[in-house]
Amino acid sequence: MDADELAAWLRLIETPGIGRAAARRLLAAHGSPQGAARHLPEPSEALASRVEATLSWRSGAAARHVIALGDATYPHALLESPDPPLLLYAIGRLELLHAPALAIVGSRHASVQGRQNASAFAAHLGGAGFTIVSGLALGIDGAAHEGALGSTGSTIAVVATGLDQVYPRRHLALAGRIAAEGLLLSEHPLGTPPLRENFPQRNRIIAGLTRGTLVVEATLQSGSLITARLAVEAGREVFAIPGSIHSPQSKGCHALIKQGAKLVETAQDVLEELGVTAAPGPASGGAEPAPQRPDPLLDAMGHDPIVLDELIARTGWSAAELAAKLLDLELAGRIERLPGQRFQRIARA
Repeated sequence: MDADELAAWLRLIETPGIGRAAARRLLAAHGSPQGAARHLPEPSEALASRVEATLSWRSGAAARHVIALGDATYPHALLESPDPPLLLYAIGRLELLHAPALAIVGSRHASVQGRQNASAFAAHLGGAGFTIVSGLALGIDGAAHEGALGSTGSTIAVVATGLDQVYPRRHLALAGRIAAEGLLLSEHPLGTPPLRENFPQRNRIIAGLTRGTLVVEATLQSGSLITARLAVEAGREVFAIPGSIHSPQSKGCHALIKQGAKLVETAQDVLEELGVTAAPGPASGGAEPAPQRPDPLLDAMGHDPIVLDELIARTGWSAAELAAKLLDLELAGRIERLPGQRFQRIARA
């Protein structure tokens, strides 16, 4: 893509009042972005500098790419979605755009159990050859990317900023690993900051790139439910992991299951629903860990969140005894301390 073509694409994207649907109609009517741009208002003075900056960014590393609608490298799955972006910016392995893919999304405020589930599902599904797509957010997204890195399928992070920025900053190192081993993807021009309205738009790309979306943990207000709805609109599958009926982070998943999402308990459930009957698990690099010994306090806790007073009633132990035992289990990674002085055991994912 040369400077003139890039300038025409940017004019189509940035002209006020011209949305993606109108821009696609202009392209269909005039055959090229240059032809369509001739029917738009004169460009702003800043456009030339943005074009120059984008070309300079692209030439700065071999792994940086700008992909237009209609290019051979544009992902076919996204073309078949209801609202494909006109232009994509990418850093990393472009071949992942044409690999079978699954989205794993969920709450930014995920529990330890939720993050473990996301990582384990991503590692297994990635080992089965699926590229794991998510949004680089804190919580479930980050855990899914981490689990998929190093697997056969690797991972794609679809972000809501320009690719010259990383949001959230806590994922700066993770973004660097994804750029080196997977793919960073955005529809937003360089310099675009993390604007609230761009995150739901980002979700349609996550849904459109994939054969299905797995929601690991989500509240009823979670943006993950937007991704699930967009997946349905794109004709893709939706999966959800159930949780405790007492956990707000499970309410969104339960709502999706009531609406027809496939309830899954293992990664193999996802693969079987997609017609993949067998898949190797991720390489462990060693022997299976020894099973953990039963613990009477864990047995008393069950698997739902529980408050300290209820644990005292179930065990007959004093608050001081319980506090010491709970701290030991927390340090061992076997329970999680939740807000409101609640505790929940962590099952191996």
